[in-house]
Amino acid sequence: MRLASSPGRLAAVGVFVLISSGCAGSGEGGPPDPVGVAGTGGSATGEGGAGQAGTTGTAGTTGSAGASGTTGVAGRGGTTGAAGRGGTTGAAGRGGTTGTAGRGGTTGVGGAAGGALEFVGNITTNNVVDTDGKIFKTYWNQISPENAGKWGSVQTSAGGTFNWRTLDAIYDYTQTNGILFKEHTFIWGSQQPSGTITQANVQSWMTEFCKRYPNTKMIDVVNEPPPHTTPSYADAIGGGTNGNWQWITNAFTWARTACPGAILILNDYNNIEWSGDNTHYLSIISALKTAGAPIDAIGAQAHDLDNAGVSTTTVRSLLAKLATTGALPIYVTELDLSYTDDNQQLTAYQQWFPLLRDSGYVKGITIWGWIYGKTWAPSPNSGLIRNGAFRPAMTWLMQQLGRPTQ
Repeated sequence: MRLASSPGRLAAVGVFVLISSGCAGSGEGGPPDPVGVAGTGGSATGEGGAGQAGTTGTAGTTGSAGASGTTGVAGRGGTTGAAGRGGTTGAAGRGGTTGTAGRGGTTGVGGAAGGALEFVGNITTNNVVDTDGKIFKTYWNQISPENAGKWGSVQTSAGGTFNWRTLDAIYDYTQTNGILFKEHTFIWGSQQPSGTITQANVQSWMTEFCKRYPNTKMIDVVNEPPPHTTPSYADAIGGGTNGNWQWITNAFTWARTACPGAILILNDYNNIEWSGDNTHYLSIISALKTAGAPIDAIGAQAHDLDNAGVSTTTVRSLLAKLATTGALPIYVTELDLSYTDDNQQLTAYQQWFPLLRDSGYVKGITIWGWIYGKTWAPSPNSGLIRNGAFRPAMTWLMQQLGRPTQ
């Protein structure tokens, strides 16, 4: 979630493997088998059995996924299959298209329900929704305002007049067209009002926002916590940075009071790409839960998936760690895959989108910009439409989603 000119990102590893054959591998599940040799815990012959999953394992078309290993993640169910149960500390698999989700292990989290993601959305382009001859609602069912929802865009100075005009137009579009509205963002270490910001200012901002936009479905309550960014007023609203994180707990408490029906998210980057960031992020989540903060979900920006140093093995592992340790739903909030070459971008989408969609942990994905040349500066080539035409990745993605391909 950075402004168009914001600086680059940081920089790490994990596990998660698939092996061929429907039989159980050594702690690794087999992929779909059209004939169906069932692995341990898999389904009967002829149904595309899943192997007993130590890490992954996907069921066949009508097969059920095998159970996971002691600390593994169960496989996803097939098209109509049920997902496997998680191991002792493992997470359950995701159900198939019409299948049921697996049950979590002794301390593992349950799998996500089967079927499509709740949404695949996008952001505004230079503060407008429909743009470059394209109608937003045709392609996307969720929106995040790229800049219009940031506090400094609405209130330029602490205690000053609120200017809702741009945000009004975006919100009204979502209400007219049945699109989910996600607020981005209440508190961030950048794009905040000038002047001395107090607790009263923060609470007023949240209260006025939620009164004006009562159908807000999700909110990035705090974006990019330290060490990534630090609000200048953190001490004024509770302090505790690198300790108990009281200012973040307070922010979530105030957001819940202001917007009781919204999903409250702690949004950050690099937490599914690099292990150090993942561990730090989870330490904040743990502190917030201990303090009783009403946090509902994890926000993983996913800007760094186009970094050559990031592997699918690492991302699968870190997603599983967020889900099992954080024990909260995950939203991918700012996905952008930046390539000048169309085929490279297509390959990247074909690699990453199914991984996220089928992980069993991700409930929704927001792509961070769709018009080539009009996405934020560190990812200028991430747009999916160039010179009014679909790039191959956009065509493929719309096919995956069952949406128009032109």
